Amino acid sequence: MTELSEDDRATVNELRGAVLRLSRRLRSQRVDESLSPTEMSVLSTLARCGSATPGELARKEHVQPPSMTRIVAMLEAKGLVRREPHPDDRRQVVVSRTDEAAAMLAESRVKRNAWLAQLAEGLSEEELAVLRLAAPVLDKLAHL
Repeated sequence: MTELSEDDRATVNELRGAVLRLSRRLRSQRVDESLSPTEMSVLSTLARCGSATPGELARKEHVQPPSMTRIVAMLEAKGLVRREPHPDDRRQVVVSRTDEAAAMLAESRVKRNAWLAQLAEGLSEEELAVLRLAAPVLDKLAHL
């Protein structure tokens, strides 16, 4: 691994600030205000990765297992996830999203994409080209 230059460190600092501001603005475009950002993130993880045990979800979401157990219980009470017996280990459960959660996530995605598309209309062709290149890199950083 190479040491970052001073310019690269400045870029990282700018990126951090920009991602935080954009993330805050994106969160304000939520469809269901009753869900916390963490609950939305768990539903998104289930949508992206499929069913998982609470322990697997805790690792993917970078939270402690007891916290994930509480989050799953809240989502289940809202009808957005269901817990089923693990097929191989009777001591565990598998969490999956419900059809209601899938519909809510799809509606949220449409709303947020429309909002971002409207912002992107104000960018130059060169700036859009940079975004096309940056999107996969940002996704990689998000999943490291």
